Amino acid sequence: MCELLAMSANIPTDIVFSFTGLAERGGVTGPHVDGWGITFYEGKGSRTFKDACPSSQSYIAQLIKSYPIKSEIVVSHIRQANRGCVSLENTHPFTRELWGRYWTYAHNGQLTDYESKFHLSRFQAVGDTDSEMAFCWILEKVVQQFGETAPADMKPVFEYIASLADEIRTLGVFNMILSDGIDLMAYCTNNLCHITRRAPFGQAKLIDTDVVIDFQKETTPNDVVTVIATRPLTNNEQWQLLSPGDWRLFHKGDIKSANV
Repeated sequence: MCELLAMSANIPTDIVFSFTGLAERGGVTGPHVDGWGITFYEGKGSRTFKDACPSSQSYIAQLIKSYPIKSEIVVSHIRQANRGCVSLENTHPFTRELWGRYWTYAHNGQLTDYESKFHLSRFQAVGDTDSEMAFCWILEKVVQQFGETAPADMKPVFEYIASLADEIRTLGVFNMILSDGIDLMAYCTNNLCHITRRAPFGQAKLIDTDVVIDFQKETTPNDVVTVIATRPLTNNEQWQLLSPGDWRLFHKGDIKSANV
């Protein structure tokens, strides 16, 4: 299985601390050695970095850990391949344009018997993973349901996407991170958790490497930052575990909508 990492914040924030922990799981403390990627949103644009080599050995990952790119929404993924070869085109996150926005998606899990379900037309997969096909299918269904123009209220769109995710998880494990650059959605089948940090801030210690940060020195009293991960990244904080079928929609660090 792969591992996911995402962030939603109310001000541009760097994810260096959390990504440092995740990157260790790509070959040092975890077996996820088949590539990694990360997308940072900035306004209506986004910048994506990918590498088909392990994140623990990647020079590009070293750049991300040393250069604090600030963003309100981040989506990241380290891969342990089970569908599709090890290649750049099969490396998450995947991005497509819809309604004048860049949608970014990453998936942890494995699906079976999915080819007959994922009928694609407008959105085509570039690689050969079940993950990318599922992403394209979700967007196909969203366009069929809501048309070629974004609705004024996006909440029903994400609720509909959650219902599609319910369908997909009947085919296997489907933990998903999805963003349109404004909101960030997390959907759980078996392993997904999140933590929201706000004042008063304290210290946090990574599980996978000997790094400690004092958020009190790195933040302002008004900051709200939520981090989503497959497994907790720190060992001295209380992470909220999602149950199978749970989903959360985050906006600027806070929960905007949820099914429970």
